[in-house]
This record gives sequence, C-alpha cells and structure tokens, in this order.
Amino acid sequence: MKLKSKVAVIGLGNIGTAVAANLIKANRSVIVADRKIEKANEFAQQAGNLAQPLAIPDAIKEADIIVFAVWFDAIKELFITYKDELNGKIIVDPSNPIAPDEKGGFKKIIGENESAGEILSALLPPGAKLAKALGTLGAASLSGTAFQKPDAAVLFYASDVSSINNDIEELIRDNGFEPVNVGEIDQSIRIEVFGDLHEFGAMGKAVTLSEAREKVLVTN
Repeated sequence: MKLKSKVAVIGLGNIGTAVAANLIKANRSVIVADRKIEKANEFAQQAGNLAQPLAIPDAIKEADIIVFAVWFDAIKELFITYKDELNGKIIVDPSNPIAPDEKGGFKKIIGENESAGEILSALLPPGAKLAKALGTLGAASLSGTAFQKPDAAVLFYASDVSSINNDIEELIRDNGFEPVNVGEIDQSIRIEVFGDLHEFGAMGKAVTLSEAREKVLVTN
C-alpha cells in the first residue's frame, strides 16, 4: 500500500482549522503550524495523536504537501522567506485576495481580472509545484458539508502540473469532498471569491458532482 504524502497546514485560522480537522476525521495524520506555536499546540492537544504541532520552518521541512491557509499577501512573504525550503514541495493555495470593504462585505485587493493563483504561480519558488485548492467554500461549508452522504460535495482545483493531480485529489477526498479539476492555474479566478465556481460567487452554495457538471467541463 502506497504511503500517503505528509501534509502540513500552515495557519490555523478558520480555513486551516477546518482542513486539518477534516483530515483527522479521515484518519490522516497532519502537521499543524501557526505563527503562534501555542495555537498549534492547542489544536494538537484537542485533536489527538494524528496532529503533530511544529514551528513553521520545521513543518515546511517535514511535509511533502504544504497548505498555506493564510492571507494572500502572507503567502507571498512565505515564498520569499522559505524559498530554498520549498524546493520540491507541493504547495496548496486556498487563498482569496479579499479584504473587508466599507459596507460590511468584502472587496478584491487585486485587479478585477487578476487571480491570486496566477500571481502566486509567477512568484513560485524554484522547484515548487502549485495547486489552487481547498478554497472554493467558506469555512462553515468546509466543515459542515465534509463527508456529506449520499452525494459528496465538490471542491474544485486547478494546477499547471498534472503529475501532482493525484496527490491533490487524494487530499481533497481525505477532506471529505469530491475533487473536480477545472484546468490549469489560469482558471484560478473561477474558483476564487466572486468567481463562477465559488460558494461566494455565482455558485452560491456547496454543490454535488452532478450539479457541478452543469457548471464546468469535468476533466477527470
């Protein structure tokens, strides 16, 4: 039996906590890290033996797949800080380039036709591979619709590197969702906030595979 890749979740906000908790529900071990090590220790204490708390540099070193569950601008900083350590790693970007607006909602902090995925792809450290994934649902749905039966909810993903697709799909399934590949990173805008395949865009909710087929050409 093939050993699963080691996963680290960096950032234990709402999204990171949901992803790490889902993996543990699927009986998959996960490294957890946060700029506040106390937060990682607390999560691991509550989650049990499948969660390993580490400092961010150690988590990056130990893991094969790194989920950067932090703000978009923070990912850019992490790319610079850990440029060498990220060589050979699979990086998962669930970020949405948004900030609170003056009306109690959110606004994009990049150009209307720009995507976080494409911007990060251009800044990717040498030897690293990027997937846009785990960010097409809000934290409440990421927790609440995981492992939904009888029909699993979908998480969309995009990547320029087909060799990592199996790893990403395994990661999504171990989060309790059905993976759907929407294409390469240039499709990222569709699966970010306000995009046609995002819960907080035209999609409006978590959807099943049959519902997703009506919205996107399923390539897998």
